[in-house]
Amino acid sequence: MNPYTLTFMSSMVITGTVIVLSASHWLLAWVALELNTMAILPLLTQTHTPRTTEAATKYFLIQTAASTVLLFTSTTNAWLTNQWTINQLTTHPTNTMMALALLTKLGIAPMHAWLPEVMQGATTTMAMIMATWQKIAPFILLYTISNNTYTTVLMPLALLSTILGGWGGLNQTQVRKMMAFSSIAHLGWAIATLTFNQALPLLALAMYIIMTLSLFSILRTTHTKSIKDTATAWSTTPHATMMLLMTLLSLGGLPPLSGFMPKVLIMKDLVDTNFAFTATAMALASLLSLAFYVRLAYSTSLTIAPMTTTMKMNWRLPPNHRTLHTATTATLTTMLLPLTPLITAH
Repeated sequence: MNPYTLTFMSSMVITGTVIVLSASHWLLAWVALELNTMAILPLLTQTHTPRTTEAATKYFLIQTAASTVLLFTSTTNAWLTNQWTINQLTTHPTNTMMALALLTKLGIAPMHAWLPEVMQGATTTMAMIMATWQKIAPFILLYTISNNTYTTVLMPLALLSTILGGWGGLNQTQVRKMMAFSSIAHLGWAIATLTFNQALPLLALAMYIIMTLSLFSILRTTHTKSIKDTATAWSTTPHATMMLLMTLLSLGGLPPLSGFMPKVLIMKDLVDTNFAFTATAMALASLLSLAFYVRLAYSTSLTIAPMTTTMKMNWRLPPNHRTLHTATTATLTTMLLPLTPLITAH
């Protein structure tokens, strides 16, 4: 892709999300979401392969359908209430339809089937953007209307997402598909307390983005696309392989790593608000996700594939990627748990 085109499209993706963050009018938010979607499509297809074209087509169809529902719902709400303000969805039908449209954009179960296919068809870099940056705008809109959203709508979908996110990743061999199901499960945790706690969902989303950025940065450094690629990754970048192990365990929510923090706080909040059964079910469902994280960690860091002496020396060569952002996100992924009292003090 032409560098000027790449720069322009990337800036439009960023601009669309920033406009959504600052918007208070539904039409402006809808235009910003469409700008974001239209700008990401050329980036998805920049490699010009049938798989990337298929991924971009699926992404376009799903996002367009969700945006259509969003525009219809906001127009209906304006007709009923004479206002376009984002946080003024006061009727139950419009609120539920808007929440479902935004949940579809996020890839929450049961509207999740498009996400693994799109991320698998995209490049590693674009899959990273799909799993992190593209989640921010719809999540913030969902966060804005959460005061008027019914818990009976979000709580079953949160539980279903954690179950299907873990279950779907169990039989995957492609790392990008694993991360797609990981995204579904983590966003299920993030929306679980959306209607009665304003701080925890943002904390869960921020921790998910940090951990996912760390993992994808390491995957780019080690050129890993499937489980079989992880067996020889240590010979090229042994330090990145060790950080990949810690990042995967953090994604699984094991203490004393950072990923444990949002899960335990969300479970405590659910128990305090009389959702003990939901908290227990989500904790058990997270074991499914932990299973494929541990399987990937085992093949990456705890086994050594047969190789020649020459291959074992590849780590002596200079790295092809800058590692500053990888080191930063990996450090945050593993060492934020002691700061929990400071982060949660509000």
